[in-house]
Amino acid sequence: MTAPEPRALPWPTAGIAFGGDYNPEQWPREVWDEDIRLMGDAGVNFVTLGVFSWGNFEPREGEFDFGWLDEIMDRLDAAKIGVDLSTPTASPPIWLHREHPEILPVTRTGQRYSQGGRLGWCASNPIWRRYALRVVETVAARYGSHPALRMWHVSNELGGGNRKCYCDASAEHFRRWLLARYGDVQSLNDAWGTAFWGHRYADMDQVLPPRDCETAPNPGLALDFSRFASDALLEHFLAERDVLVALTPDLPVTTNFMVSTGPHVVDYARWAPYVDITANDHYAAGAGAVRAQDVAFAADRMRGFNPGAPWMLMEHAASAVEWRPRNRANEPGELIRDSLAHVARGADSSLFFQWRASTAGVEQFHSGMLPHAGTRTRIWREVCQLGGILRSINEVAGSAVEAARIAILVDDEAGWAWNAGQKPHNELPLPQLAREYHQVLWERNLLVDVVSPLTNLRRYDLLIIPGLYLASNATARAIDLFVRQGGRAVVTFLSGIVDPTNRVRAGGYPGAFRDLLGVVSEEFYPLLAGDSVALDNGWTATTWSELLSSDGAEIVARYSSGPLSGSPAVTRRKVGRGEAWYVSAWLEQNSLEQLLSAAVAGLGLQPPAQAPQDVEVVRRVGPTASYLFVLNHGVESATIKVRGVDLLGGALIDGSLTIPAGMVAVVKEL
Repeated sequence: MTAPEPRALPWPTAGIAFGGDYNPEQWPREVWDEDIRLMGDAGVNFVTLGVFSWGNFEPREGEFDFGWLDEIMDRLDAAKIGVDLSTPTASPPIWLHREHPEILPVTRTGQRYSQGGRLGWCASNPIWRRYALRVVETVAARYGSHPALRMWHVSNELGGGNRKCYCDASAEHFRRWLLARYGDVQSLNDAWGTAFWGHRYADMDQVLPPRDCETAPNPGLALDFSRFASDALLEHFLAERDVLVALTPDLPVTTNFMVSTGPHVVDYARWAPYVDITANDHYAAGAGAVRAQDVAFAADRMRGFNPGAPWMLMEHAASAVEWRPRNRANEPGELIRDSLAHVARGADSSLFFQWRASTAGVEQFHSGMLPHAGTRTRIWREVCQLGGILRSINEVAGSAVEAARIAILVDDEAGWAWNAGQKPHNELPLPQLAREYHQVLWERNLLVDVVSPLTNLRRYDLLIIPGLYLASNATARAIDLFVRQGGRAVVTFLSGIVDPTNRVRAGGYPGAFRDLLGVVSEEFYPLLAGDSVALDNGWTATTWSELLSSDGAEIVARYSSGPLSGSPAVTRRKVGRGEAWYVSAWLEQNSLEQLLSAAVAGLGLQPPAQAPQDVEVVRRVGPTASYLFVLNHGVESATIKVRGVDLLGGALIDGSLTIPAGMVAVVKEL
């Protein structure tokens, strides 16, 4: 698919959007008056409606009752609260599942799901597509000109329950997708290496999705089915989007991603050009610094889809969720700190799931802005406090996060390739490697864009490539050019190992990057649980090592213990005006910190302000002013040097600012 030209459409709110999912259909009308009043008290200016409402306005096929939705749209408009109206296709009505059970997804083992879940549809089913577009057109025609409407929201968390379907309709769609990709069955056989086990296809009709069988599926088949599944869902998104754009060309259209560490359920980097505003649902994991870095990594990846443009935090939690094994409640101040951490890193919104905590249904114990216990609660007080803070920093909206000079290259396709088929280390959490490199830089307040291979790399000085298992020739050329033109690249083990068909690149690892790096790795040496090896410069490695030889690269460190003692572990090679490092081992934290200190040396990279440990500092820059966000994630107060105006309190700061433990400051710099 060819990405469209971006549409220049306005942000849906004046200033920072604040609010969240609102589900009035779950409540009697007498509650609606209280909702609107309390939204005013909290400063809510934007809500999402209609996400799961199809069965509520079309209880039987063709019998529509929009009275309740008309009324709440009018009430919100009167209260000057904008609406992000969702197409209701995240949850088909029961009557549709009863009449057409064939639209329900089929699992890898051949079991068709029953009614009762959400996203209960197969993206390849033509019956589903017909009903979905019919209801989208009905909703768009009715509400497209409503004064409260500010944005369209297609479905919800696409792929979050229906990422892959293995039914016959999907199989037929998959074969068409393969024919478009490969042209003929012989090319497909060559790409997948089907001569192994003699599983050659005589014609395309013999190809099936990777359904359940005795062994792991062919790695090429598994990877292509992941690609297809992402493209099939994108095709459905585009079908809904096209209906909306045709009827309301002046309104932005989005859908909510679920960006975290990855690999993701769909390939968000390749989806991003098709949405007018990139939007994310993020539910922070962990506590303390782990949680804060989880927020930062997801935000940096969202910003990496379109550096310089604002993005939307569509959902996060006011406190606990209900779907993890143990669901931790927020500590005091965490709701505000998490929200402003997203804003600091480029979000022009702070939206929650959901406004009022549900008393029934699967998510009845998911926290809400208005909790079960009502307004005499800490959550409600912090929600109102956050609303006031966002109003006081409204001028930040539209500014951009200061340009990052460091990028971490990640790719969902590479993650899918790693997960497809058996590997030398089948318990290796390879995507976590990017998080570990990010953490070191985050702790130093060095801003990072987390980007995909589709990104123009010229704006960066340092590029980190952690475990990019699959790399195309085009990606390898782009990184080679980046280095030759003066960039610095740090490439880790398990990068460039396979090509886009998931075939191992012969000739020695790291495959696609071997010539650039001037090294050849001839064998992998995964470490057993609990084992570690020493390097001769004092560093320590766990989990992974390689038998490496230099082919023109300088040796930075050698293994000094274990079976690889004496062989290179970390190398560096000057190429053109730049240099390329290779790291053949999974370094433990202190060693990784020292590696990255050496990698950034001489690049002139500085944080926005010098800050104590556990204090996060990020700068946003507008046409006439810059804004410093200071977030104290620690347990003690911290002081930084800064001059400006405290937007949260109005005080003039003449050189020194103290931030209490757990608190946030936003300074308009002078």
